[in-house]
Amino acid sequence: MTSYVIEADGGSRGNPGPAGYGAVVMDASDGQVLAEAAEAIGVTTNNVAEYRGLIAGLQAVLRLGGEGAPVAVRMDSKLVIEQMAGRWKIKNEGLRPLALEAGALVRRLRVTEWTWIPRERNKHADRLANEAMDAAAKGLTWKAGGTTQPELQEEPPAAGGQPPIAAGQPPTAGGQPPSARTKAPAAPSPTTASPTAPPSVAQQTDLLDIGAISEISAPTASTAAAQQRTAKAPAKGTGWAPPTRVATSLLLLRHGETALSVERRFSGRGDAELTPNGLAQAAAAAERLSREPYRLDVIVSSPLKRARQTAEAVARRTGLDVEVEEDLRELDFGDWEGHTFTEVQRRWPAELSTWFADPETAPPGGESFATVARRVQAAGERLVERYEGKTVLAVSHVTPIKMLLRLALTAPLESLYRMHLDVACLSLIEYYADGPAVVKSFNDTSHLRR
Repeated sequence: MTSYVIEADGGSRGNPGPAGYGAVVMDASDGQVLAEAAEAIGVTTNNVAEYRGLIAGLQAVLRLGGEGAPVAVRMDSKLVIEQMAGRWKIKNEGLRPLALEAGALVRRLRVTEWTWIPRERNKHADRLANEAMDAAAKGLTWKAGGTTQPELQEEPPAAGGQPPIAAGQPPTAGGQPPSARTKAPAAPSPTTASPTAPPSVAQQTDLLDIGAISEISAPTASTAAAQQRTAKAPAKGTGWAPPTRVATSLLLLRHGETALSVERRFSGRGDAELTPNGLAQAAAAAERLSREPYRLDVIVSSPLKRARQTAEAVARRTGLDVEVEEDLRELDFGDWEGHTFTEVQRRWPAELSTWFADPETAPPGGESFATVARRVQAAGERLVERYEGKTVLAVSHVTPIKMLLRLALTAPLESLYRMHLDVACLSLIEYYADGPAVVKSFNDTSHLRR
């Protein structure tokens, strides 16, 4: 059986700053390079980038050698090596999910050593990380072999939004990995008219086109009603579907504070109520959503009390009824309901590690992220179809809201671990019949700071 060596590194230009990682997998017997991986990962810290490099290397070995493959891990990060070897405790909670993800991969392999090496002996991985960061700074994507290629997209990527690079593919005879590393041209942005588009194509408009963007607090309230007031006369289209001037706007409001959210406890199917502060947060969101430019058409809510209380606060200000959508309920955390992360880690360490590593795995007695993804996707599709061209407020919870945002961005399930949503925050997705879904705003809490 082939034995492998991983050398991995990560760096941040600012700590936190623009960051990237690199990993190289070699044959332990002769040092032959079998796979390389690198990626720019937006603005984060050195330690996060180093863990991401380790994870990429472990994933590459798993693809090359399969379950139980022997591998030696070498890095110039003393912290990652000592934590993964179990000699140092993880004190930074922000690193814990990454360590758990790495640990789940380690259990599928046979790690023969965790070795710290000086930076001068880790030059290959360090070079890959710097190549990825250099490429991102120029709007390019790292490509195997140390070259870069332009991003084929309409707009520059958002901070932290470099697309993931397929990592760990063994090189072919031509030196390139078999996985495609180029991106297909992105669909035109629904708010940007192509300079070469024929005049017969209807222009899509929203409130981003009205005045200075800085004058409109996020979410930029590009509601259907406002679009209808500002859109030009319809024109004949030539695309796959009839031209769309008006988006279906889905405003996503997380419920207000509960006693469980204050104590940072798992809160799923339990019917916690809003605290007095949570009721005030719901009232602040309601006041905002009752003013221009929102003009809500529909309010839907999860059946759970904390969401319904928040939705009813908005309903009282807008005069709308609240419709209950069962599939917008929170993930069922099963036996973990009401426990803190630390309590779960102590009582169910193996189950927690597996849950972080595999979206198909459910907490004991609960449901998996994959199951939630399927029901939330179905709920989102029903809402967009049922209320086409309208502005819909959906009051829900962390997991369903993250799922809808992930689906709009066509991001993997693992992206859930890279998002944070505050209580009573607003996010906005717009759906176009003849174009992509567009995330216009994320985790906006400006109404709570008045």
